[in-house]
Amino acid sequence: MISIKGLSKVFQTKDQEVTAVDNLDLTIEKGEIFGVIGYSGAGKSTFIRLLNRLEDPSAGSVVIDDRDVASLKKKELRLARQDIGMIFQHFNLLWSRTVHDNIAFPLEVAGVAKKERDQRVEELIELVGLAGRGQSYPSQLSGGQKQRVGIARALANKPKVLLCDEATSALDPETTDSILDLLVDINQKLNLTIVLITHEMHVIRKICHQVAVMEGGKIVEQGDVLDVFLHPQKKVTKRFVDQVMGDPEKENSLNLIHDTYKSDSILKLHFVGENTNQALISDISRRFNIDVNILHGKITQTQKGAYGTLFVQFSGEQSEIENVVGYIQSTTVEVEVNPSA
Repeated sequence: MISIKGLSKVFQTKDQEVTAVDNLDLTIEKGEIFGVIGYSGAGKSTFIRLLNRLEDPSAGSVVIDDRDVASLKKKELRLARQDIGMIFQHFNLLWSRTVHDNIAFPLEVAGVAKKERDQRVEELIELVGLAGRGQSYPSQLSGGQKQRVGIARALANKPKVLLCDEATSALDPETTDSILDLLVDINQKLNLTIVLITHEMHVIRKICHQVAVMEGGKIVEQGDVLDVFLHPQKKVTKRFVDQVMGDPEKENSLNLIHDTYKSDSILKLHFVGENTNQALISDISRRFNIDVNILHGKITQTQKGAYGTLFVQFSGEQSEIENVVGYIQSTTVEVEVNPSA
């Protein structure tokens, strides 16, 4: 669906050249919700603006449905953008227009007849959960409602791709979840490919199928969301995973655990999918002559299933603890002994 090769963007400032996006290669499948995550300055906002040529690339190609957006002339680009919807962090609504007229605007630009335009707008108002608010103005709406208008407007021309530029970062957590649920619903109903950039791992965890981690203009890690949660390779990725797993000061926490229980074995268990319901600890307590103390744990949900971590302290004979580790390794639960940050 989307094939990106050698994509780069270099900005020329007064004093130097700044490489915002550095030679990216990426493939995004049709119907996928693909997340791009990074901290401020990672290059993710520039990246998403390159996908619809709001920024011209310095090098590389962006092929969407067999059409290289990066090489299109102005007239071709205007037509191509009808297949690429975009929603923004700060909504970008027309404040003098009603909800109905905001959603209708791209249809007017595309030359759609009024009767067809009005019918399409009503369908979209219903789809995004704003029935009865068509004649309201943006100033009369909550933040979440404004973003729903932005989503409806982005869908007006029946795009094949929806780009989301920090679409929930201006919203409170409850409203964020409702907007994310709406995006999942749209993805499933319309088989719409969604590319979403964010600095919040909660957003990636909740709705994305695949994720790419950006740092310094490069993609430093990518893969299935659940795999990235299970096996983060880079330090920046581990920091993002810790956002969701509730341990932002993981290194200090682990040092405290090791200092407090230095004479015992600390195990970190990884549970995936149906294994999160497994009664492993009680099973170990019955089978082996050791004492078990649960130190810390959390379960979270991704699009591909549940993922959980559990820190436990084992006290007893070293040989018996080794037997426990061997037993856990014989199951589908992953185990780290005396884990480090």
